[in-house]
This record gives sequence, structure tokens and C-alpha cells, in this order.
Amino acid sequence: MEYDCGFTEGNRWFRYRAGAIIVEDGCVLFAGNEKDDYYYSIGGGVHMGETAEEAVKREVFEETGVNYEIDHLAVIHENFFNDNRGILKDMDCHEIALYFVMEPRGTKELKSNSFTQGVRENMFWLPIAELDKYKAFPSFMKEYLQSEHVGIEHIVTDERI
Repeated sequence: MEYDCGFTEGNRWFRYRAGAIIVEDGCVLFAGNEKDDYYYSIGGGVHMGETAEEAVKREVFEETGVNYEIDHLAVIHENFFNDNRGILKDMDCHEIALYFVMEPRGTKELKSNSFTQGVRENMFWLPIAELDKYKAFPSFMKEYLQSEHVGIEHIVTDERI
């Protein structure tokens, strides 16, 4: 059995995550499901003994059914949040994620058959210019995708309510 790098202590939850930024034809790929009322980035927890690069490639394949290659590490994201439902109900959450830009393939075609916590995931190509119309996380994504970058950026967001 594989274990994600993270822990829970009392009402505090921490996770180390690898995320993908996949852009094709002015759209960025997000996931969603019937249980949650928001979209979320492609990726997931890094397993013990796994590099972030290995994790993002594994997660992208698990969620999309396609082998994407990594272009470069783009963002180190520290995210503070809480959620009042599901497995994180009443938890004070802290997540550190490494976001990798994936090499474009020139097509939006996917072979997704993904499930998370027993719920079917669907993949959505959201237009970058219209990301503010969607409830999508991480919240920094629209601004990030609409500006130029040099090197790796460190972004901190606090979504606690």
C-alpha cells in the first residue's frame, strides 16, 4: 500500500502535493466531480519515497489516461484552508504543492476514467480568459496563467473562512 506524504494531528491536516498545469488552445485542464461544487487542479499527494516529478506524472496519467511530459517546475504553492464537509470537516489544513507546467500535446483529447474517494471525476478544459467565472482551485491560477514568468514562483494563499 502506498502512503501520501502528510499527517493529521488533532484538527490539523498537512499534505505534500504535486500539481499539473496543462494548457491547450487557451484552456487549462481542471477536474471536477458530482460531490463537490468546485473545480480543482490535476494532481494529488506525493507518495512516500516518490519524487514530486514522479508523482505529477503518475497523477496526470491516473486522472487523464494520457502520459504528459513535464516542461518545468513553475510554482511552489503554500495553501492554508479549511473545509466544512467531507473528510476534512472542521480541519485546519496546510498544503504544500509543487506545480509543474506540462508539455502541450496539441490536442485536448483525453482517456479519463478517474475516481477519487469512490466518486467519478470528470475533466474540464476551462478557458483561461474566463477562469474568474468558475469556482476553481488553486485560486492563483487565473492571474498566474495570464502573466509572464521567469523562474519558479513561491505563492502563498490563505483560503481559511
